[in-house]
Amino acid sequence: MCGIYLSNIPISKKEVALKLNKISFRGPDHLGILQKQNISLAHLRLSILDLDERSNQPFTYGQFSLVYNGEIYNFKEVKETLIDKGYTFETTSDTEVLLKGYHAWGEKILDRINGMFAFAVYNENDQTVFIARDRLGVKPLYYSWQNGKLELCSQLAPLNKGDLNQEAISIYLQTGYIPSPFSIYEGINKLPPGQYATFDLDKNQMEIHSYWDLKEVKENKISYEEAKEQLHTLIIDAVKIRLQSDVPIGSFLSGGIDSALVSSIAKSIQKDKLKTFTIGFDNKEYDESKVADQFANRIKSDHHLIPSKEKELPALLDMFFKVYDEPFADSSAIPSLLLNKKVKSHVTVALSGDGGDESFLGYNHFEWTRKVYPLFWIPFFLRRFLALFIPFKLFGKRGPSIKNIFLKKNFNEFIESIFTGFDTLLLKDKKKWMSHYRKYLFLSKNKFQKVADLNLKLWLENDSNVKVDRASMASSVEVRSPFLDYRIVEFARKLPVKYRFKGSLRKRILRDILSDYIPENVFNQPKKGFSVPLSDWIRGSFKNDFTTYLKKEKLAKIENLDFDKIQKLFQLHLTKDVDYSSYLWRVYVLSKWIHLNNK
Repeated sequence: MCGIYLSNIPISKKEVALKLNKISFRGPDHLGILQKQNISLAHLRLSILDLDERSNQPFTYGQFSLVYNGEIYNFKEVKETLIDKGYTFETTSDTEVLLKGYHAWGEKILDRINGMFAFAVYNENDQTVFIARDRLGVKPLYYSWQNGKLELCSQLAPLNKGDLNQEAISIYLQTGYIPSPFSIYEGINKLPPGQYATFDLDKNQMEIHSYWDLKEVKENKISYEEAKEQLHTLIIDAVKIRLQSDVPIGSFLSGGIDSALVSSIAKSIQKDKLKTFTIGFDNKEYDESKVADQFANRIKSDHHLIPSKEKELPALLDMFFKVYDEPFADSSAIPSLLLNKKVKSHVTVALSGDGGDESFLGYNHFEWTRKVYPLFWIPFFLRRFLALFIPFKLFGKRGPSIKNIFLKKNFNEFIESIFTGFDTLLLKDKKKWMSHYRKYLFLSKNKFQKVADLNLKLWLENDSNVKVDRASMASSVEVRSPFLDYRIVEFARKLPVKYRFKGSLRKRILRDILSDYIPENVFNQPKKGFSVPLSDWIRGSFKNDFTTYLKKEKLAKIENLDFDKIQKLFQLHLTKDVDYSSYLWRVYVLSKWIHLNNK
């Protein structure tokens, strides 16, 4: 894994190096800088193979120069096709394959590669820059294009900053992250997943195109046993191609089905004993280490329990604000940072189960959907009246109240609220930005698939993938997620929903595949999640810090925040048996981020 940079703004090599020093953790093994005319290309390398100097980047072939972050898992197959076309190769890297593939096919190379990637190619003959991002947005890519000046990077910190983007801040206060194409700064955007763009530096023109996206669902007429067999084969291949490495490779193993299945398959493929890693918490409410230990015993992995003392987690806040160089309020990023930090001494590459919940309907909000859907048979005018008399919650402290559900005009509005909140911290509740994502509610007529599609396109890229990328890169660890193989996503979407969610049984087909490796009575235990005791922190060790950063003067730059409401929630949280930690954490992170980055 790496960090990339490209710009046509005149700048010295020393200045480029200083910029990339801000994200040096992404590639501590080598910094390469190439300057041609006014173009600067730079690359930070994390070497997961024996360091072959010939494959260092920027990599040049003919008039093309490449900077690339990621892994092309099927590069050997693409390489054979290129050899048949007459290309020769000097290295064994996927970097050379990617650039020569672009030389051969242009943007059509994107249809041939399977991986996680963000890359830029500079064509010195026609003065163009081509950039692209993987289908599901595993790897990040920020860019600024203003008045013919281009600057792009894997992360935000090295880029020239403008004013704070107040629209992006309002979105963040709704979701807890800033989705593509927005960023926290005016004039800097994220390239959305599955898209590529071309910049003509002479003509001062930019074009952006999509090469992959979710399509209208056409259900596959297939028996359950056939579906199970085909999916099993596909997951095996997705794991197998991600096991290609000349260094020891491990697997994250929680108490969940997804990581257990990935680890089980990896163990069955790998000749050497698979290293598995679980983080253990003092707080039993969050600890899954005993279940993970049972999994590890069954598959006979070389298992490592990484103990976490609760006091260790707050100490990671400095790293959190450095690595997540844009406001990001998923508190599970903190234990993720700790896990990767401690795993680094054992392996450089780790498999994960990320992505299984999205495609196979595992999250709690799929259960919300099952229970709530019949309520929308009640006419809206009657629901609005009933909302005056039914204040209680249906799903515990963290779920939406019946009142908030009843006040949604239709079921699609309820789905949006799963991801944008059932309550608001905004003075004006702006949803114009949802135009980038609303179309994903109309690709399927099935209520669960609607939720899954918005989950894939909005939350997965902008929350889950950001969390994993930054947490792993902070410790120079490469995480590979077989369930994020686009072939699995496409296959799952075509399966009848009942194969994935039957009655109240979520991830049905994955459970049945996993039972080939681990007995059901072992893995059929309650999932505890991967979180931190935020609610307690706010009342305890973090109380003074929250009091400081939730003051009006600290929040003055946030134009659309309902300050009185956040103060009310803070006081209620401190004095009552209620949990507003997710809202309070969201505002605290934003306030502290603004303080740290705009001194």
